[in-house]
Amino acid sequence: MAKDKTQLPLDSETFLSIRKWYLWALAGIAITIIISQILIQLHLNSQLSDSRVINVAGRQRAYSQKLVKEALLLQESPISKEKKRLIALEIKKTLSVWKASHAGLQSGSSELNLPVEEDAKILSYFHEIEPHYSAMEKAAQNIIELVSDPTPQPLENLTTDVSVLLKNERSFLTLMDTIVNAYDENSNEKLQGLKRKELLLLGFSLLILLLEIFFVFRPLSLQIRKTIGNLMQNQVNSEARAKEVQQLYSEKEKSLQELQELNFVIDNASLFASARKDGSVVFISKKFLDLLGITENQLNKPLAEILTADSGQQEYLREVLKSNRKNIIRTEEIKITTTKGEHFWLDMSIVPMHQSSRQQSILILCSDVTERKENSIKVEQLTQQNFEARMLQKKVQASQIVEGQEEERKRIAKDIHDGIGQMLTALKFNIESIDPENQEKTVEKIAYLKSLTSDLIKGVRTATFNLTPPELSDHGIFPALQKMTAELSKLTGKTVLFDNKTDEHLRFDSLAETNMYRVVQEAVNNAIKYAEANYILVTIRFQDEILSIVIDDDGKGFDDSILGKVPKNNSEGGMGLFFMKERIDYINGRLFINSIPNEGTRVTINYKTEKQAEEHGAE
Repeated sequence: MAKDKTQLPLDSETFLSIRKWYLWALAGIAITIIISQILIQLHLNSQLSDSRVINVAGRQRAYSQKLVKEALLLQESPISKEKKRLIALEIKKTLSVWKASHAGLQSGSSELNLPVEEDAKILSYFHEIEPHYSAMEKAAQNIIELVSDPTPQPLENLTTDVSVLLKNERSFLTLMDTIVNAYDENSNEKLQGLKRKELLLLGFSLLILLLEIFFVFRPLSLQIRKTIGNLMQNQVNSEARAKEVQQLYSEKEKSLQELQELNFVIDNASLFASARKDGSVVFISKKFLDLLGITENQLNKPLAEILTADSGQQEYLREVLKSNRKNIIRTEEIKITTTKGEHFWLDMSIVPMHQSSRQQSILILCSDVTERKENSIKVEQLTQQNFEARMLQKKVQASQIVEGQEEERKRIAKDIHDGIGQMLTALKFNIESIDPENQEKTVEKIAYLKSLTSDLIKGVRTATFNLTPPELSDHGIFPALQKMTAELSKLTGKTVLFDNKTDEHLRFDSLAETNMYRVVQEAVNNAIKYAEANYILVTIRFQDEILSIVIDDDGKGFDDSILGKVPKNNSEGGMGLFFMKERIDYINGRLFINSIPNEGTRVTINYKTEKQAEEHGAE
């Protein structure tokens, strides 16, 4: 019994067994991969060492030939002492490297990164080459001593040593070729050994995979297939049981529907009545009687006559009660008139009911919605009044906007008339008054005309800039604001700065850019004209898809409690702030104005949009 209690379910036992074999298989594959990598790394290190050895052994041939060539150069005639000295130094350098490489190939060298040679065959080759190497090394050493000796030496001595070099060079080269080939053979043998080991590991990995297929995946697939078959059979059984349940449900549906209707009456209605097919009353609640203002003695009339005293409403109720003979719950809002002349609105639900005798009757559930109906009428009236008030406000705002536009036109016309017009008139009079015969006056007038022309050009540029700056449509709001602040700083003598905190050039909707530019222009002009500010900073940044423009000034400020009031006319002031808000509302932006008297004002514009970044040079 104890064994039965601790025994695992069949699915868990199967899963644990398969998981164990699967983990063993993965571990075997992982071990083979690790061993393969270790062997490959060891072979690569060995290959690097072998390559270094072969390279040094190959260079020994070149150094031996270089020694002979440099020794032969000393026999040239004539040869200067300086050239002799240089050749002797080169021979000495070559001999030093040659000797170090020869010793390193046999005994190893940390400087040349050479291992100690342990191959007996290669060491025998070095033993065989040793007499030729010693003879050449001794001859080269004698040549260095003869050339380095300041006392003139007989030419025969140098010739003898050169002959020794030439005599032993061919044998040295031949044996060195044999040594290099031996190194290459050893390297190939190591490579072939690595290949055999890799193939063995590959076969082992494939064997593990094959065993995994037979002992893990195959049993698992069979188990899954069996499980799916059981599930499908269970599904068929469940569908059969569902059909049986559906039949039982259909048989009891009518009883359930009657229970639901009864629960609805109990839970949701306090005004209810029941009537027969001919309209006579079966039962009516006491609260319903109180609302209608009748007693139980007056229930000998049809239900339609009991509910209302109005003849038209009675006729409508008769039609409603007669037409509702299907199994459909009908809901209507009906106005009734009591015998006392009072009016009520009832939310009436008419529910058909079938009795056990198969005679149909109706159940009427009512709710007094008079207050809700009256409130709805009041809300409609208030909505209409609110709509009319808003339309009136829009008309007033439209007239104020038109009035403001007219004032702007008058201002522009006045600027042109008083500034540009007067300068043009002065230009005309000065041109007409030029007397070619009076050269001194002519020169003065021409100089004055140049100055007047410059002022005229400046005035025209200022007027056109205030109307529509070309930078706004061509390059966007960033260059336009920068140009505006620079121009206003020049024209007014105030410190008007622009700080762009964005990392790229951005373009937005042209209408949004125009309205934001005008609002910034209005804010800066207000700071200069009304706040008498000396320092104005316009900061612009774009972050989290929100373009934010902040205008700070150190002017005298104002009481910002007036911002909630709409100015009645342009003469009362404040129209500029009103137009600023209207422009930002028009583009679905937000405008914040914070001001402290005698400390300054901050105007903030926030505009949420999808940015459209483009390179400045692409425009």
